[in-house]
Amino acid sequence: MRKINTRDFSIATRTTARDINRRIALNVIREHQPISRADLARHMNLTRGVVSVLAQELMDQELIYEGATGEAARGRKPTFLHIRTSDRLVVAVDVRFSRTSLMLCDFSGRQLAIETYDTVFSIRAFVKDLAARIRRMLKTHGLKAACEGIGVVVPGMVDQRTGRILNAPALGWRGVDIRAKLAAATGLPVHIENSGRACALAQLWLERGEATGGHNFVYISVSDGVGVGIVVNGELLRGRDHIAGEFGHMPLNLEGPRCMCGAKGCWEAYTSNLATLSRYFGWNLSKLSPKTLRDAEKRAFNVVDLIARARNGDDKALSAIQDSARFLGLGLATIINIVNPDGIYLAGEITTGWDLIEPSVREALAKRVLTETAARTPLRVTSIQEHSRLRGAAALIAAPTFAAPRVA
Repeated sequence: MRKINTRDFSIATRTTARDINRRIALNVIREHQPISRADLARHMNLTRGVVSVLAQELMDQELIYEGATGEAARGRKPTFLHIRTSDRLVVAVDVRFSRTSLMLCDFSGRQLAIETYDTVFSIRAFVKDLAARIRRMLKTHGLKAACEGIGVVVPGMVDQRTGRILNAPALGWRGVDIRAKLAAATGLPVHIENSGRACALAQLWLERGEATGGHNFVYISVSDGVGVGIVVNGELLRGRDHIAGEFGHMPLNLEGPRCMCGAKGCWEAYTSNLATLSRYFGWNLSKLSPKTLRDAEKRAFNVVDLIARARNGDDKALSAIQDSARFLGLGLATIINIVNPDGIYLAGEITTGWDLIEPSVREALAKRVLTETAARTPLRVTSIQEHSRLRGAAALIAAPTFAAPRVA
């Protein structure tokens, strides 16, 4: 049960029930499209007359459209309903320590164009360069459709209400506001979020059916760092100071290797791509400068290549990824003990070797969780080709259309 906050609430009005039913209808259509009005009525346990009114209101709001006509054994042929996505565009931006990726997609997350380039760390230069790339991409690939906003994800803590980047250690950004600058430079609304939370948001809103992960799950992205997004009861967990889910910086060893946040022994310093490559090449993370770390991440040789070597019999490569797998399992056990999710989604380059590392991950996890059932928490690997962080950035713009109205 949830207690009503008497200092922060929304009063129900005469139209509240209709607004809620309309939003439910929109989400049922999203998950089951193409769907007829009759099937929509069955899913919602409402009469066809009421559903027809809701569908018409959604069409008037230009949120859905009528598609093809289906077949019927008798009576009137059904007309299928679809979510309007193809002519509603979003620009998604994924800022990483090593590189920045820019994608143009529609409201469903379908990719229309993508480009990747070296990350610019000066805020003024970053905004100027990104704005120019966005204008060029929209001019070249926009197809005269309306762009409804820009979603930006960063590897750090973000006050989602203000868009202020509180601390992104890998980028050297602290107390930075790029939202207003980028909005002014492009003339488009801008939303900024932590990359791990954005990935969870994409899993929640841009997937369909069982792939949505339900209403209680954790999403973990292993790349330059480790991003974690937590969904509880269908809602992202952010915390009072917008740092909830920063498991990448939980300490495994106070005397361990230096993390990019400046502390020693963080989970990220044992599990990230850089940590895995460091084991193979014999680098000492505690002695490498930020410039050296950036150059290392930009090397042509990456974790996917390392996994390929492991498959081809390179024992040193196999040992490096197995060590990362054990530390990954150790961190997962802590998350399961604290959050107890219905499942965990894993993304990142190291998951391309899941068949090699899964036994080590599960063994390390099983040793540290508190119950036998916790050890059986489902672990689901997402495809590296799905650009989960970019889809997360797109979800920042698309998801509010489908979110539940707040009452009480």
